[in-house]
Amino acid sequence: MSVLELSGPLLRLHPEDPVAIARHDLAAGEAIARHDRASGEPVAGGEHPLLTREPIPSGHKVALRTLEPGEVVHKYGQAIGVSTRRIVAGEHVHDHNLISPSRRPALPSPHGGGSPRPTSGASGRTATREETGSPLKFVPEPGAVPTFAGFVRPDGRVGTRNYVAVLSTVNCSATVVRRIAAAFSVPGALDEQPGVDGVIAITHGSGCGLSREGEGFEILRRTLTGYAQHPNVGGVVVVGLGCEVNQVSELVEQFELAPGIPVERMTIQHLGGTAATIRAGVQAVRDLLPIAGNVQRTEVPVSELVLGLNCGGSDAWSGVSANPVLGAAVDRLVAAGGCAVLGETPEIHGAEHLLASRAVSSEVASKLLDRVSWWEQYAAADGGNLDNNPSPGNRAGGVTTIEEKSLGAVAKGGSSPLSAVYRYAEPVTERGLVFMDTPGYDPVSVTGIVAGGATVVCFTTGRGSVFGCKPAPSLKLATTEDLYRRMPDDMDFNCGPILDGRASIEELGDALWQQIIEVASGRPTKSEELDFGDQEFNPWQLGSVL
Repeated sequence: MSVLELSGPLLRLHPEDPVAIARHDLAAGEAIARHDRASGEPVAGGEHPLLTREPIPSGHKVALRTLEPGEVVHKYGQAIGVSTRRIVAGEHVHDHNLISPSRRPALPSPHGGGSPRPTSGASGRTATREETGSPLKFVPEPGAVPTFAGFVRPDGRVGTRNYVAVLSTVNCSATVVRRIAAAFSVPGALDEQPGVDGVIAITHGSGCGLSREGEGFEILRRTLTGYAQHPNVGGVVVVGLGCEVNQVSELVEQFELAPGIPVERMTIQHLGGTAATIRAGVQAVRDLLPIAGNVQRTEVPVSELVLGLNCGGSDAWSGVSANPVLGAAVDRLVAAGGCAVLGETPEIHGAEHLLASRAVSSEVASKLLDRVSWWEQYAAADGGNLDNNPSPGNRAGGVTTIEEKSLGAVAKGGSSPLSAVYRYAEPVTERGLVFMDTPGYDPVSVTGIVAGGATVVCFTTGRGSVFGCKPAPSLKLATTEDLYRRMPDDMDFNCGPILDGRASIEELGDALWQQIIEVASGRPTKSEELDFGDQEFNPWQLGSVL
């Protein structure tokens, strides 16, 4: 069977996979001929055509042969689940007859024939140097390094946008912060400062009722600091209530802003209330605008780009079209000396061995595997399992288990070596492909990645997302032609041609790479045209609420 391919209605991703994906809705009783993989011609004699035994929705899996109870099922050539009963060829394979390997003890390795995932005792997992450092698949052609038009900050970092940020220390000052920023959203408010892209409100639901010493407080401070010193921010106003745990003065003291980036601070209690603080905040922004606007775009090498990677509203096509296309663009960025940040730790579960095998050192690989182990324990402590991650929309789109989702998600990282692993919202300083420990929940994940320094975000989606993330522009990549046409106001890039053979992954990777450069140079994304991105700031909240 490994020498056979299937005709148009089905797509098999690896010659040994016992399942294939329905390219479109299939009715019960459809006969699907088998084709020779080399010639593409129908096979004469031999095996009979595959007969669908029930309706198969588009993107969902169909069994190509009989699967016995307890059999490990592969897709992408990797384990995605275990059959819970006998599944006959032509049957629908989904959550009614397939479960995550993580829900079954002592299962075979999900390596698909490779070495088992290395484990260790107290820290969870380790990796040896011999298992790391896979070669880069993409090698750039000799020639000039591409450039983009960015804002060069005094400390040498380069932004793709130029905002003034109004930042709340605590939820109690959030409304005041939003009112201050809203004063500059009216038509004409920024006409005298064409170099400023806008005034953004950075608000959140925390800042008090938590311990001053602990991971939760540390993450909040680190995230707020990351946004204040972001290369896409040219001036900052910090507003607090006055009595909160997250004090204004202490927060601002840990900012390490580039020389010439101004910061103003104020508290509602000290200024005498809401109205007085709004007036003072509006005036503070007006004073900062000429300073922030006194910078022009300059041509710089693309090695100065930091690209954030995220997926949301994923479907079965995410790992086939949009994520591999984004991975191809990432390889081009890394080859040019830039940085790409992959996150969403729960969504590499079951595929972490693939990333660890590409780590530049055993220390980097072990750090990644330790974070996955932490998440396994974190989910179990609350009576959960990482297989709870796929959402109802993911499952409706054909994704059955977290392993299946993860194997598609890691494709966003392309083929580049993994050079570093960071904590949530930690400043990213390494070049190349790096990983940041973030939750799978999109707003929280992207908030951490942007706080780490991502100046552009690429967001792949199969079900459809309307995500924005100021101050970083967000490109949304549609997995299918149907989604791209159905949500034209939200989708920036169409990866659908992959699925009908009109374009290759490499061709679309090149096209996306060019569009990333254009967006970095100022071309607005669909979410920016809709003025999305102010409400999506959502720091990861850990620790006790006191």
